[in-house]
Amino acid sequence: MTEVDETIDPNAPRVGLFVTCIADLYRPNVGFAALYLLEEAGCRVDVPLGQTCCGQPAWNSGDQDSACIVAKTVIKSFEPYPYIVAPSGSCSGMIRIHYPKLFATDSKWRARAEAVAGRCYELTSFLTDVLGVDAVSARYEGSVTYHDSCSGLREMGVREQPRRLLKSVDGLELRELDERDACCGFGGAFSVKYPDISGRLVSDKCVDIASTQADTVLGGDLGCLLNIAGRLRREGKHTRVFHIAEVLADMADLPGVGEDDTS
Repeated sequence: MTEVDETIDPNAPRVGLFVTCIADLYRPNVGFAALYLLEEAGCRVDVPLGQTCCGQPAWNSGDQDSACIVAKTVIKSFEPYPYIVAPSGSCSGMIRIHYPKLFATDSKWRARAEAVAGRCYELTSFLTDVLGVDAVSARYEGSVTYHDSCSGLREMGVREQPRRLLKSVDGLELRELDERDACCGFGGAFSVKYPDISGRLVSDKCVDIASTQADTVLGGDLGCLLNIAGRLRREGKHTRVFHIAEVLADMADLPGVGEDDTS
């Protein structure tokens, strides 16, 4: 667990940040950006060292036993926190919606899972709906389009919250997709099980992105963004791809998702 910053109000909202395994492995900047945004909003933030994957890959693959083992680790790590926040609609959806289902026949763990689930939020939803944040101090010169992830939109109700925050970013022009509710084809294990369908979906998504003529794609789930960035690169497109937290925190000064970090 990280040390508490003594300069932060001890009565401030106490948050456990669920970084997500994809951010940890592929895009740590997202975790730092989320931490910055939460602290700027007045929160005391800890990053529990015992956190692991949320267990969604196992759950989606039908391996309930492995999913339960992973979920128990997450539950124990985050039980002390009044708020649990993840920069991912997918991971927060797993914790909030599916953890109670995992332990449907285990009354002890079901109660613990339900308690943690009820305190779990997606990052932009927590900032706007819980903390009342409606503006950030950031600048991003360019036109962007925003991809709504399936889990964030359909499980966590995240739709207008990121757009509300993006409106406050100086220099940013938001250009909406024609089919902004459409899946990108990633879906975790779905992209492995059904590669042909997945490939068609992400191809269609990239056509929609191109039609906006935006120079940047933003989203709230790294899995989607990695999938979209990979297809854009294979098609020879140079559209930049960032997690929304990176732009909101004014931390989009690294190469974008899927770009060569040595460039």
